[in-house]
Amino acid sequence: MELLLRAFDRSQAAGGSRSFRGWWLIACLVLLFAVFALWNPTAVLSSYNVQNIIGDASTLLIVAVGMTFVVATAGIDLSVGSVLIFSQIAAAQAMIYAGGDGWTATIVGAVVSVVCGAFWGLMNGIMISRFKIPALIATLGTLGMAGGIALLMTNGINIRSGIPDQLTLTIGAGRVFGLFPIVSLVSLTVVIIAAFMLSKTRFGLHVMGVGSNATALARTGIDVASVQTKVYVISGACAGLGAVVDLARFSTTTIGAYSTLSLEAIAAVVIGGTSLFGGIASIIGAVIGVFIPAVLRNGFVIVGVPSFWQQIAVGAILVVAVYLDQKRR
Repeated sequence: MELLLRAFDRSQAAGGSRSFRGWWLIACLVLLFAVFALWNPTAVLSSYNVQNIIGDASTLLIVAVGMTFVVATAGIDLSVGSVLIFSQIAAAQAMIYAGGDGWTATIVGAVVSVVCGAFWGLMNGIMISRFKIPALIATLGTLGMAGGIALLMTNGINIRSGIPDQLTLTIGAGRVFGLFPIVSLVSLTVVIIAAFMLSKTRFGLHVMGVGSNATALARTGIDVASVQTKVYVISGACAGLGAVVDLARFSTTTIGAYSTLSLEAIAAVVIGGTSLFGGIASIIGAVIGVFIPAVLRNGFVIVGVPSFWQQIAVGAILVVAVYLDQKRR
């Protein structure tokens, strides 16, 4: 029992500061939005712009949730961009094979996408936990493999037909009460489930323990390798679900769109307070970490700031977040 407590002491001890920092993150997000709103209130505060910000963040938010589990164990997943593209192409082809129309084809494609994502996550988890390949190398390898196979499946050409209207019109373009995009509710559901898993379940406790002190956790009888494998499966499955959301929004595969997705997800997770060294994590923080760059990019576009400055600003925020993480530790 003493060893188990030692495995979790760092994550529990950091709980108060993590919560406090979360309030500061929320304040920063509100302040950032308020600054742009004062600059151009008509454009920024319009319902269309708010819906656009939420919709654009949906895919990244789902991927960032999965990445939070990985980073909480002191791991990293560089493959999520390629896994998303692979899952998206597999889903589109499955929908076409299932008839290309109706809810049956939609459900088949969604299931195929999530399963494909989970498969690549399982491959990552086995290589890292069982064969002891460093996460950086293992996920970099699957990044190349998943991306290469995806290109072979379509000869590098996006699939633009055969996507069911039920997916694109009902889900992708759908609104709840005419306001909130349905895809944002999908991402919100993922956030709620993940937050419960990480904070209220034994598995979540084990995830934090692996990142805090894997050796002490293993001495309590917990299968650390199994926990590590599961977090990569979760990350891959989230990438697969993100592929479905993206397919619903754009009604086409997006082969060249997610080359930097893994870096954006890691940035969002770290900005949100999850430690790159493991043992400290926050799903709600990851949500805020997704929306801070999203609001920043959106505001820069509205006020006419060149895209180059957007990259500089997001990069600077990431560096500051990592610096604060190191100081806190």
